[in-house]
Amino acid sequence: MSASWLDKNFKWVMTLPALLFVLLMMVFPIIYTVRISFFEWSMSASTPPRWVGLENYYQLMVDVRFWKSVWHTFQFMVYALLLQMILGVGIALLLHRDFIGKSFAKTVFLLPMVATPVAMGLVWILIYEPTGGVLNHLVQLVGIRPMDWLGSVKQVIPSLVIIDVWEWTPMITLITMAGLTTIPKDPYESADVDGATGWQKLWYITLPMLQPTILVAVMLRLIDVLKTFDIIYSTTQGGPGSSSETLNIYGYVMAFQYFKLGSASSLLVIFFIIVMSLTLLFMFVRKRLGGIS
Repeated sequence: MSASWLDKNFKWVMTLPALLFVLLMMVFPIIYTVRISFFEWSMSASTPPRWVGLENYYQLMVDVRFWKSVWHTFQFMVYALLLQMILGVGIALLLHRDFIGKSFAKTVFLLPMVATPVAMGLVWILIYEPTGGVLNHLVQLVGIRPMDWLGSVKQVIPSLVIIDVWEWTPMITLITMAGLTTIPKDPYESADVDGATGWQKLWYITLPMLQPTILVAVMLRLIDVLKTFDIIYSTTQGGPGSSSETLNIYGYVMAFQYFKLGSASSLLVIFFIIVMSLTLLFMFVRKRLGGIS
């Protein structure tokens, strides 16, 4: 290999490792999953995959459990995302003000985000424990009867949302605080001259100028919330029954408990399309709102 050839193709040589990584670790698994979704396969070496065409997709469309998992996925996403955005932005505005112990408060507040999700799931099982859990002890102090947080069909999704909000609200706060530092002081000084109140400065200056940052935070969390697996599996495994079974959990159960690799792959392909569609839709809305310069 001559030095002149290397100089001429230097940019391609340097790009090649990253390109190979993307092809092997991202593109290949997607293509393989799509291919398997057209086969019936139990992951047995003695029984080769059998071509069934779109049968796996048809079976999913008539599967009640699949549609319930779609509902649980969106239910979990809407509740978690809404609460995280409201709390995350609100806390960021509070932490942006000057007060004694501000650095310590920020450090403590960001701790849940760096914790291992599975370990935190196990901790929350103890917190939610119906007879000796801390949470039931606290609600009894304010006159509320103890609840079966993770064992109740009606309460399991809100209980899981609380865990996700506790763990990932700091991420929204962190992003929002970074956005707050980029807002210039000039508009606030002009507002002070005009006699604007704190609420008016928040509504007419801070939030509009934070809009691009907030939209980025929403998009990042939207993708992540849809894919939540660790917290749900470590606490309920989709139960009780299938009342907290999201698309991720159902795909895992179908693949590694029922050994229906073809059906699980078709579910994951549909899930991938849902995530991509929502992301593209959100990017389109963000562009329309002027979030992209």
